[in-house]
Amino acid sequence: MPTCWHCKSESSAEHYDRVVHNITSLHGPWAGWRLAGKDLVAPDGTRVSPARMRGILFRLEAEARLERARGRNASRKAVRRELVKVVVVDLDDWRRRHFGTSAA
Repeated sequence: MPTCWHCKSESSAEHYDRVVHNITSLHGPWAGWRLAGKDLVAPDGTRVSPARMRGILFRLEAEARLERARGRNASRKAVRRELVKVVVVDLDDWRRRHFGTSAA
């Protein structure tokens, strides 16, 4: 079987599939995955389009951002609760003290 004149390691048919149809096997931690056309294909055949990948990455970033905000808000609320004092005053007593008996 003749090899590709350009890369010297794949057949002409493999080179054609890689260049024209973007059918490429991946290596290293992505072993078993491949590119096929515009999609990333998992070893089990699940296809992930670029738009879907952007959506997944956006959701992961949004969830991480939300978790950081919740952590900041929880720490702020904990500090705020220590500084608040609640005083219960009978309204009639308060009026008498500040305005005298003529305000009632």
